[in-house]
Amino acid sequence: MQGRTAAPPPTDERAEGPSAGRPRAHVLRRPRTPRHPRLWFEVLLIAVSYWTYSLIRNAVPEQRAAALRNADWIWQTEQSLHIAVEHTVNKAVNSVTWLVVGMNYYYATLHFVLTITVLVWLYRWHPGRYSAGRLALFATTGVALLGYYLYPLAPPRLMQGPGFVDTVVVHHTWGSMASGNLADMSNQYAAMPSMHIGWSAWCGVMVATLARAAWVRVLAVLYPLATLVVIVSTANHFWLDAVGGLLCLGVGFGLSYAWFGAFPLRLARRVASGRP
Repeated sequence: MQGRTAAPPPTDERAEGPSAGRPRAHVLRRPRTPRHPRLWFEVLLIAVSYWTYSLIRNAVPEQRAAALRNADWIWQTEQSLHIAVEHTVNKAVNSVTWLVVGMNYYYATLHFVLTITVLVWLYRWHPGRYSAGRLALFATTGVALLGYYLYPLAPPRLMQGPGFVDTVVVHHTWGSMASGNLADMSNQYAAMPSMHIGWSAWCGVMVATLARAAWVRVLAVLYPLATLVVIVSTANHFWLDAVGGLLCLGVGFGLSYAWFGAFPLRLARRVASGRP
């Protein structure tokens, strides 16, 4: 055996490369790393997503009989729980013209304006957290679409028994895509869950956890609470519709956490340099 050298141990070609020595299962379970958002892609994605959301929401069959039955069940359930104050609130607010008209316009506009504003704010000032926040919002909306399909629900203003007031029709204001002359453009029986609450609560969570100024965080907390008062006062939703919206939001943040391995607050504010 003199003059001979020992042969090198056999190598496994599958272990070569940057993932050498790393368990395959660990690689598959690794959370996704946020990348710097691209403006053109985000604008296109938001536009297409909202168009798709509106298309699917309005394509859900308007099952009037089932929606009214479900509304009666919701109303009776709230009465049994002693939380059925929607009718009282609706009547009281309707007696103050300037207040109810303001709520009609609040219902019609802020739902979209502030959600887009928060997305732009995240994109500009928290790019490392933007993707996680956006995913939470989109997932929340996706779950809501499933709710519209499985559980048609008439809003209180369309119920015939309790005597709710459709504030948009009575005061001749443009405040809802499902009231007045615009009723044919929107599915009137997609009230559960309330995305006015789901989206406003998303805005509140994102701003309250990421903003620095105390007064901004206070406004962020008050925004979904004010939205809750508005949707009840205008007879567009029950209290329980708001609960449904919050449940959808919980699922949305849960899916975002599962994808990125952390909530937006725990991610870096900016994307690491060198990433596309």
